[in-house]
Amino acid sequence: MKLALFDLDNTLLPMDSDHGWSQFLVDKGLLDRERFEAKNNYFYEQYKAGTLNIFEYLEFNLAVLHENPRAQLDAWHAQYMAQVIEPHVKQSAIDLVNKHKSEGAICMIITATNSFVTTPIAKLFGVTELIATIPEEINGEFTGKVNGEPSFREGKVTRLNLWLQERNWTLSNFESVHFYSDSINDLPLLEQATHPVAVHPDERLAAVSRERGWPILELFA
Repeated sequence: MKLALFDLDNTLLPMDSDHGWSQFLVDKGLLDRERFEAKNNYFYEQYKAGTLNIFEYLEFNLAVLHENPRAQLDAWHAQYMAQVIEPHVKQSAIDLVNKHKSEGAICMIITATNSFVTTPIAKLFGVTELIATIPEEINGEFTGKVNGEPSFREGKVTRLNLWLQERNWTLSNFESVHFYSDSINDLPLLEQATHPVAVHPDERLAAVSRERGWPILELFA
């Protein structure tokens, strides 16, 4: 068996879908710009710097889901997919996923972005296995809380191990484990892969990759 893991934001997509979702709502006048835009950018800069407090961020991020009815959120998300995400999907990224599929690999997107935002995006790439941060729901409506461990930093390793345990597997069952990511935040999982690959890496991940001889992929060049 082979396993191919893909980060989503700035890896398979040349953008951040989580930051983009909030910015889409601001730009459409669906969220108050003064209230949300500066804080959204503040957390995004923390993420890029590798200093993000994931629970502080999720308290802000998931409040949007809690404060709006599910039907309205679904309608907004459909617009977001059509107007923002679909124009950003690149054939080179689809080809990379399909290459691993053709080699018989199980393909998975593993992302810190929540599953409400990312489930339809994974479908665009033809990927059925998705590990994402899970927003808590009661009777189909979001509570603003997190269900389980966020899939962020070491949490990606934890969540992947839970997925493996449910199938009575470990990473050692796979002859190869590829993991593609752009971010230093993903170093814990990159270190677990037999084939770590940096994709348009941030400065810190690029330095680690050069030091360790990991390939650096310019997927959107």
